[in-house]
Amino acid sequence: MATTVLEYSALERTSKNRHLPSPPGFSSVVTTNKGKEAASKANAMTPKEKADRNEELKAKRAWDLATSPAKQLPMQMMMVYFSGGGVQIFSMGMVAMLLASPFKAFAGMNEAFAQFAPKDSTNTRAFTTLLLQKVAYILCNLLTLLVG
Repeated sequence: MATTVLEYSALERTSKNRHLPSPPGFSSVVTTNKGKEAASKANAMTPKEKADRNEELKAKRAWDLATSPAKQLPMQMMMVYFSGGGVQIFSMGMVAMLLASPFKAFAGMNEAFAQFAPKDSTNTRAFTTLLLQKVAYILCNLLTLLVG
């Protein structure tokens, strides 16, 4: 069985686009497996650095969760505006949804933030864990109540 081999180095010499600059972040240095292993060992982070980086990422994700109700406010305001002010089943459903969703969010708040708790916390589902993020979450959900 015959196999076809593509020779990419020949394409590089005959390419009409070789005068174009390389894209940002492109490295034209060819590395071997030994070079990759040496580079990965040199760039390897210590376990303390990895843990610190992981904690920073968890804190950032906790802030994303805390501010997510505020990101939904413009859409909810548009929906309330377009549902109208009359007594209709659609507008009553909209108001019921806007009033019920913050209370559901309050009920599941500690469970939602438990995955972002720091490693050294004793109780991940306590209200005092990630207190500032939880207060921001409550305030954003109160804004949803005001829209309803």
